[in-house]
Amino acid sequence: MKTLLLLFFCTLLHFSTFAQTPSSPVIQDYGIIYDLENVARPDPTKVYKILVDLKTSSLRDPGQLNRGLDNVARMLNLHVTGGVPKENLKVVVAIHGGAAGIVLDDEGYQEKFKKDNPNLDLISQLKKAGVQLYVCGQSLQVRGYDRKHVNNEIEVALSMLTIATEKMMDGYG
Repeated sequence: MKTLLLLFFCTLLHFSTFAQTPSSPVIQDYGIIYDLENVARPDPTKVYKILVDLKTSSLRDPGQLNRGLDNVARMLNLHVTGGVPKENLKVVVAIHGGAAGIVLDDEGYQEKFKKDNPNLDLISQLKKAGVQLYVCGQSLQVRGYDRKHVNNEIEVALSMLTIATEKMMDGYG
């Protein structure tokens, strides 16, 4: 019995040394990450100009948070946890295609999907963190989304293609 008890406590101690606490240091409650030891980390002296092409829809279940948008939060959380100062992260998100519906305010989202938009808090936190958010005007038009219902924290671009090429010319990649 003593041996079994000792084995149990040794196993518990072993696993507790690897247990990590989930965190979200920049975008609270989204993009949950784990800080890991003895891993390659991003260079904290670089300025990261990141262009995110967000076209994946979460609209199969419009009550769910868009996973691509949550990954933007994860990327910010990971870079800061990795040692990159928040001010060295320059992030642009070009939203288009099936993901365009995530930019609607609650009224517009209710009209289209009969639910409140679960992405609004995350969008607000991304914006406060300095992320530039654009939606493709072409995607809005094709999908019949009324521009008056675009969340005021999202800028409407002529297209994803034009905003992406403009940002790439500015060094985003």
